[in-house]
Amino acid sequence: MKRLLYALATALLILQGCGSSAQVSTGSKGKSYVIGFYNLENLFDTYHDEGKNDYEYLPDGANQWTEAKYAKKLQNMAQVIAEMRKDNGAWHAVLGVSEIENRHVLEDLVSEPAIAAANYQIVHYDGPDRRGVDVGLLYKPEILKVLASESIPFTFTPSRLDWSAWTQEEMDAFRTRDVLMVRGTIDSEMFAFFVTHLPSRLGGKGADLRPRGAEIIHQRAMQLQEEFPGIKIVVMGDMNDNPTDRSMTEFLNAGDDEIDDVDDDDEFFDPFLSMLKAGYSSLYYRGAGNIFDIVMVNKALAKAAPGTFQIQPIVKNKYYGRIFVKPFMTNQTGQYKGTPFRTFSNGAFVGGYSDHYPTYIVIKK
Repeated sequence: MKRLLYALATALLILQGCGSSAQVSTGSKGKSYVIGFYNLENLFDTYHDEGKNDYEYLPDGANQWTEAKYAKKLQNMAQVIAEMRKDNGAWHAVLGVSEIENRHVLEDLVSEPAIAAANYQIVHYDGPDRRGVDVGLLYKPEILKVLASESIPFTFTPSRLDWSAWTQEEMDAFRTRDVLMVRGTIDSEMFAFFVTHLPSRLGGKGADLRPRGAEIIHQRAMQLQEEFPGIKIVVMGDMNDNPTDRSMTEFLNAGDDEIDDVDDDDEFFDPFLSMLKAGYSSLYYRGAGNIFDIVMVNKALAKAAPGTFQIQPIVKNKYYGRIFVKPFMTNQTGQYKGTPFRTFSNGAFVGGYSDHYPTYIVIKK
């Protein structure tokens, strides 16, 4: 049965790579930009950050995380970003990232020779996650003019969810990644980008944590729409949930398969909902495919006014999102054939890339 599941996974990866190139034009007659997300799977440096449980990623830690391994990890992440540039004909204008330890690792990443020419700038805040992993945003300053940013903490109120099973002490002690919001203009149009890594799949009381995280994002997005009428909003991240889960459908209000079905200003269009149903995956867990790596847009970007930026179909002229998969990013043999080629496997350093594939959308005017 396991062999059958991995064979199916391999077939789906082949499907994902077909007809999915998105050449991006930035000429004067219409402008197109790539906006994406990538979970970098534990991009840690080799130094201890005070107050953080990062000990396994130290030279004398469980992973024996040396400068050579860190350098290989940086090189691999840069290679993927460069390959996306090659495939699309342009660098990402905006790239959200997760599982990064601090600003230092992002500075090292954007300085890698393979991507240094992109001249990526960084938005990052140190968050409260006990392991020390944060989210961040890389952007091209000649495209996105950043006006404001904020780090939005996880709070339990105000919420539609019932937290009666939690004590006040448990709520006070809970820590997870903050949500990053970056607001700015692209070609004079107002945009907001949310980057998130929603809470992991915990047992018992963890069931409502991801819906609450999604609710926090939706609440802030609606505030921005009131403050800046017509603002175009992109929500991206590792949701630790599929597009069909209630965190996405109910609390981010992104439950429509088709772009034409997005009717209300409080709705989001999730391109990866229909892709999940069609068999695409951005990661695998115990042989099952999922899409946790999601990039979604609000109505203003899904159904844009003529002559303004709008999300575009980029895979088979049908799907509005892409999961970027190349053979070098995928296990080609062995027990995990057809799944992402990650940094560690069964506790051993294997020099791979990430346990997630990057995802992206294209906007055009």
